[in-house]
Amino acid sequence: MPYSHPQPIDRQGALTKIRHMMPGAAALAVAAGYINSVSLGFFHSPVSHMTGAVSRMGLDAVAGRMSDALASVSILVGFVLGAALCGVIVGAWKLLPSRTYGIAMMVEGLLLCVACSMLMFKTRWALPVIALACGLQNAMTSSYCGLIVRTTHITGLVTDIGVMLGHWIRHRQIQGWKMRFLFIVLFSFSAGGVLGAVADLAYGPISLVLPAVGILITGIIYWAMHHYGLVEAVQDASPQTPVTGTFPNFNKDDK
Repeated sequence: MPYSHPQPIDRQGALTKIRHMMPGAAALAVAAGYINSVSLGFFHSPVSHMTGAVSRMGLDAVAGRMSDALASVSILVGFVLGAALCGVIVGAWKLLPSRTYGIAMMVEGLLLCVACSMLMFKTRWALPVIALACGLQNAMTSSYCGLIVRTTHITGLVTDIGVMLGHWIRHRQIQGWKMRFLFIVLFSFSAGGVLGAVADLAYGPISLVLPAVGILITGIIYWAMHHYGLVEAVQDASPQTPVTGTFPNFNKDDK
């Protein structure tokens, strides 16, 4: 069982990754929740996860709303193309932070800027562009120490939380930092959804410019930091071992 006997990890190697993981995944989850809420204010099908989009496609097709069904199909295609684009840009199965992540974020930010301008003209072609950005973001983070990291939807995340709780009930060992990480991403996505809904009610589709510009600037900063070696300098400045204690009985260093 994956959680009952955790495999030993290279702590120093994990350290260089986890510093990017916790705040980075939380920020991306906030952005995804925000983007999805703004998009839902424009069209009834979600763009950050495909389960709802496929369901809406079937409902609209049966009801004879073919234009809506085709819009859902375009969202699905856009998401897949976004994930493929990430494979071209990043090209990594495991989380190995590099300047290519900065490039991917810059591309995502530009796509969202384009989609925002399209939404101002009330065109549904903005939907596959937003889905393209979400697919790109979702594929940016792959696996880390046994976790499949997803930032644009929470179905698998909630499943992982449930599985961990089940193992805990059976008195099996669970790494505490993994549980905390999952709850942080869950809360972040939810908070982003609330913020997006509030912004959409107040300002409409133009509110999509906030995550677009934010992600674009973050990508530029991250790329520059990695290009000039500043990421490694920050990592070397506080060489602490990442938390790997068990849940809920944490070790002394798991606080």
